[in-house]
Amino acid sequence: MHNIDHGPEVNENLHGDLAEHQAGHNEATPLIQPQVVQRPWSKKQQATARIQYLVLCCSIFLIGWNDGSPGPLLPRLQKVYNLDYAAVSLIFVFSCVGVVFGALVNMPLNERFGFGKMLVFGSLLQVAAFGMQSLALPFPHFVASFFIGGAGMAILDAHANGFVAAMHSETKMGFMHAAYGVGALIAPLCATQFAALPHWSFHYLVSLMLALSNTLLLVFVFKFARQDECLRQAGQLVTSKGEVDNDDTKFMELFRTKSVHLLALFLAVYVGIEVTIGAWIVTFMMVVRGGGPSSGYIASGFYGGLTLGRVILLWVNKQIGEARAVYVYTLFAILFQLVVWLVPSIVGGAITVCMIGILLGPMYPIVMNHTSRILPRSLVTASIGWVSACGAAGSALLPLLTGRLATKYGIASLQPFLVGMMMLMAVLWYMVPKKPQRSG
Repeated sequence: MHNIDHGPEVNENLHGDLAEHQAGHNEATPLIQPQVVQRPWSKKQQATARIQYLVLCCSIFLIGWNDGSPGPLLPRLQKVYNLDYAAVSLIFVFSCVGVVFGALVNMPLNERFGFGKMLVFGSLLQVAAFGMQSLALPFPHFVASFFIGGAGMAILDAHANGFVAAMHSETKMGFMHAAYGVGALIAPLCATQFAALPHWSFHYLVSLMLALSNTLLLVFVFKFARQDECLRQAGQLVTSKGEVDNDDTKFMELFRTKSVHLLALFLAVYVGIEVTIGAWIVTFMMVVRGGGPSSGYIASGFYGGLTLGRVILLWVNKQIGEARAVYVYTLFAILFQLVVWLVPSIVGGAITVCMIGILLGPMYPIVMNHTSRILPRSLVTASIGWVSACGAAGSALLPLLTGRLATKYGIASLQPFLVGMMMLMAVLWYMVPKKPQRSG
C-alpha cells in the first residue's frame, strides 16, 4: 500500500476526520451526502487525483468513439457486404451480447483481480475488437468482433463510473460523461470521411491507435492497483468495508434491491435512445429526407449537443434539482422529436437533432449520481457496474430493434419508435425511488 507521510499534525487531522467519517457512514448509508466534504491533503495527491480522473475520461471518450462510429458507416457496410437493415443490425446484437457478458463476468473477476487489472483488461478487449474490424474481415468475423468490443466497453464503463462516484463530485461525473460526448462527436466526423474511401475499414485503425494509447495510460497511472488504494493515493477517505463484503451476500443483496433494477431499466432505454439516434439518424436523413453523404455530420451534431448539454445544464440541474430536471428534459426532447418526425426539412431536422442531444446529455451522469444517493454504500460500486452495463446493453438492443422495424416498415419508423421510447423513459423515471433505500 502506498503511504504518504504528511507530518504529525496533518496525520492527526487525517485520522480524526477519517474516524468521524467512519462513525457517521456505515455500509447502509448512501455514498453521496451533502455534508461530507473530501479533498486531497497534499499537492501530490491533488495532482494524482487530476491525472486519474483525466485518464478515466479518456476511457469514457473511447466508449463514446465506439458508439459514434457505426452511424456514418452503416450505409457503406450494407453496400460492401450486401446487407439489408436487419442483417447490418447484427453488429448491435453481438455488441449487446458482449456487453451483458462483460457485465456478468466483471463482478466476480473484479473481486479476484481488482480495479486496475480489470481496467486494462477491458481496454485490451477493445484493442482486439478494433484490430479485427480494421482488417475488413468477412462479415461473420467482422460482426463477431463487436462481441469482444462490447465486453470491453462494459468493463471500462462500470469501473470508470464506480471510481468517479466514489470521488463524491457531481461536477466531475458530468464532465466525465461530456468526454463520452466528445468521443461520439469526433468519431462520426472521422467515419464520414472513411465511408467514402475504398479502404473504409481504416477508420478502425484510428480506433485501434486510440485504444492502444488508452491501455498504456491505464497501466501507467493505475499500475494494476485496487480501487481503494488508488483512491487513497488521490487523498480520498476510504472506510473499511467489514463483513458485509462477502461476495455472495453482496450479489444477493444487489439483485434483491428493486431500485437497482428500475435504474437499470431506465438507463437501458435512455442509452438505447441515445445510440439509436446516433446510429440511424444518418440513414433516416439520406433515405427519407433525401440527404447526401454529408448527412453523416448530423450524427456529430447530435453528439456535439450531448456533450454541450452535460456541461451547460449542470447549473440548471442544481437550480431545479436533478430528479425534476429529468422530467423537464424528457418533455422537451419528445417535443423536438415530434418536430424531426413531422417537419420535412433536412436543415431543420439537423438543428432539432442537436437540440435533442443537449436535452438528453445530462441524464446519464444524473443517473450515476442518483444511484450513489439512494443505495446503501456497500452496494454502490457493484450497482453502478450493473446499471451502466444494462445501459450499454440498451445501446445495442434498441438500435437492433430499429433495424428490424426498418426492414419491415421502412426507416421512417425510426421517429415514432423514438417518441414511444422517450415516453417509456419518463414512466420508468417516475417509478425510480427518489429517497435513500435499504437493500432488499
